[in-house]
Amino acid sequence: MMFECHVHINQSVLSALLSLSSPPSLVGSIDQGTSSSRFLLVTSSGSLLSTAQVEFRQHYPTSSPHLSHNESCAGWHEHDPFDIWDSVCQCVSRTVEELDKRGLDLCEEHSSWIKAVGITNQRETTLVWNDRTGKVYYNAIVWDDTRTASVAENILRENHDSSGGIETTMKDVLRAETGLPVASYFAGTKVRWLIDHVSELQADLRSTTERTNVRFGTVDVWLLYMLTGYKRSISESEDGVRLGYDGGVFKTDVSNASRWLFMSLESLKWEADLVKKVVGGSACWNDCDNDDTRSFPVATALPEIVPSSDCTIGTIHGIPCPTTDGTYRLALKNVPITAILGDQQAALFGQTCFLPGEAKCTYGTGLFLMMNTGTDMIPSTHGLLTTVAYQLGRRVASEDHAPSKPIYALEGSVAFSGSTIQWLRDRLEIISSPSESESLAMSVPSSQGMYLVPAFSGLFAPHWRPDARACMVGLTATHSKAHIVRSALESSAYQIFTNLRSTSSNLEAREVFDSMVRDSNVELKEMRVDGGATANKFLMQFQSDILNVPVIRPEHLETTGWGAALAAGLAVGVWNDLNGVRKMWAVNTRWNPSMDDEERDKSWKGWNKAVQRSLNWLEDDD
Repeated sequence: MMFECHVHINQSVLSALLSLSSPPSLVGSIDQGTSSSRFLLVTSSGSLLSTAQVEFRQHYPTSSPHLSHNESCAGWHEHDPFDIWDSVCQCVSRTVEELDKRGLDLCEEHSSWIKAVGITNQRETTLVWNDRTGKVYYNAIVWDDTRTASVAENILRENHDSSGGIETTMKDVLRAETGLPVASYFAGTKVRWLIDHVSELQADLRSTTERTNVRFGTVDVWLLYMLTGYKRSISESEDGVRLGYDGGVFKTDVSNASRWLFMSLESLKWEADLVKKVVGGSACWNDCDNDDTRSFPVATALPEIVPSSDCTIGTIHGIPCPTTDGTYRLALKNVPITAILGDQQAALFGQTCFLPGEAKCTYGTGLFLMMNTGTDMIPSTHGLLTTVAYQLGRRVASEDHAPSKPIYALEGSVAFSGSTIQWLRDRLEIISSPSESESLAMSVPSSQGMYLVPAFSGLFAPHWRPDARACMVGLTATHSKAHIVRSALESSAYQIFTNLRSTSSNLEAREVFDSMVRDSNVELKEMRVDGGATANKFLMQFQSDILNVPVIRPEHLETTGWGAALAAGLAVGVWNDLNGVRKMWAVNTRWNPSMDDEERDKSWKGWNKAVQRSLNWLEDDD
């Protein structure tokens, strides 16, 4: 399937650049998401010059040679790593092509006008390849894939010594060091599955010579490796399989590394003990004859962890762009990569949430609420995640080479938000485009007591219930597709809160939003929002009503990509400091709550009942 790359050029910004007497200073941003990739160019004044976006294939396997005949692939979600790479290259190439048509040449020697590039990416999605041969062992396992739920259960069994079943608190066995529960969401469980099931990978890990060539990475690691590597003389193996580039930089940043279950939040390093707790129980190590091959090769298989903004991350060798005469010119040639941020951390940075207590919510494929907690690691007791927001490192022309202290965050993650609307479009076929959902939702005065709980792959924060499944409840014969669409949109707003009864009192805690308040002891006065769904006025107003706080959409809607660009520009001196960056943030639209307390409480009660109906659908033998 071929997807069209959509490019938008801000003509007024371009005209201003072309009128300059000196070359412009631009910063690029690669924003690699779950369903599409983007490339952005930002000017030194913070204006968005161009955006390019293209979707890529989603793989939902129905069978696998890695499973026995009676095992199911339900809930599997994969990406071809080369589809990801090609989509990024296409965005860069089409951007350069369209700008060249309008008089701005950014290829070859003019690539230097782009001072730096930042990378932001879908987090936790995990792949593995061989550095020597370039062969990718298996498709990337996407963050919302549910196959590793059983892996997480196995890890818990291996790491607790009490009798009986696995209690909810046992999911927190690694939380003190990593800030994370043991759940299918995180990269470490995907590493374990790959080791357990991919025979060629197992053979190489057992080999004394080949094991040091195995490379595990999240999407940021893969893109950095390809951007900084060299194309092999043989681009395909003998069996026609594409090969990765050679000699690329093998690094990740602290924000992405904090999502593996392998990194200590305090040391910001991979800890062999954590790795052993996650992958040490694999049968891969059982029949190794050599002591040197009986454990995971941490030093070579995992990327070097670096600050999120740093002028020494790597240098792009160039992306080929076709010309009309059949030749190629290189875009981004010798441009430094100076920032890497997980997508939600990039959005936090782009929303200029630099102070403790400042928070944002991103509406993408999933739903992600994140709050800056400063240099303090705040352990969550209400089902949230403690994670690294970002760390500033070396800057060009700075005499201080020591990185700053890491900035931490609390996060609530929900698996299905925008993807629920895609489900209505692609599976139920009751809408033709996501934009149609707003008018349909507003065509009825309410959802009339109907609720849709989109637990298609279980419930994430704060429940962490892989046994949950999606449901629609409260249906009557009077409901129409408009009510279904409205309830699907409302589910995104409800999932910012999910009522949980406190075990220590009779009070109800409205989570995820209120969990953040309770964990941080900071009363959130507003919520900054970003992501594609913020264009839906109905959803934004309903979100403000349910939260009972103002919801603020910024001028720059591409907050994730913009945040990565800001972090990259800081490292090379395009912007001097965080205060200068903050001044470029501006309000576009503000929604204030208008729902009365009685209606809000009634809505919450109904949502709570619906969530309870979604639980306990999967049994141990399912």
